[in-house]
Amino acid sequence: MTSAGPELSVVIPVYNERESLPFLIAEISRALERRRFEIVAVDDGSTDGSLETLKSLKGACRELRVIPLRAHAGQTAAFAAGFAAAAGSVIVTLDADLQNDPSDIPVVVAALESSGASVVAGYRTNRHDSRWKLVQSRIANAVRNRLNGESIRDTGCSLKAFRAEAVRNLPWFDGMHRFLPTLVKLRGGTVTEVPVRHRPRRYGATKYGMWNRVLRSFIDALAVRWMQRRALRYEVREELR
Repeated sequence: MTSAGPELSVVIPVYNERESLPFLIAEISRALERRRFEIVAVDDGSTDGSLETLKSLKGACRELRVIPLRAHAGQTAAFAAGFAAAAGSVIVTLDADLQNDPSDIPVVVAALESSGASVVAGYRTNRHDSRWKLVQSRIANAVRNRLNGESIRDTGCSLKAFRAEAVRNLPWFDGMHRFLPTLVKLRGGTVTEVPVRHRPRRYGATKYGMWNRVLRSFIDALAVRWMQRRALRYEVREELR
């Protein structure tokens, strides 16, 4: 990072992913070596030593910023804290479990720059998940899209690129990280999608089960639907002076 500051902020929520972190930080650094970037790692109350690992990695990676939450608050809170701290004009999000491939970060950023969209959402191809997890994901995706009038192929994919101005002052409620493209569109933004790679989980186990993927998706989608229906829509015809 130069004195000019980062042009790109990579925001990562971290919850008990200690083994993955050294590989993740190294892969992001290699993928973005030609850019001015920062990595904003938000530790969401990890209990496995993830915070200590992040602190140790700061010595070798000057682009790494570590934001520890006082207690476990959930993925949406971690994203919100990361977005608030991000200094770049472009914000990229991805998971800490190495299933998102950091080499795809330039892909989503290039699509953001070339398309003029407010958000580029990745959709995972050749997914390396269990059949049961894939079924849950498809159901949750269908529920969200059906209730919110959307056609986003993979709402559960964390690898996304945002124009920072498009996500400033968005309403943050628990579970809303899954609906960020929809919330951006609610404010007049545009969304495009690109395929991204998906890798097998190398360490640990998923932190989210059926409740998070399907039942919570239904409840949260209803909340977003309420916001869509109650959003103010008006245009000023003219201003008389």
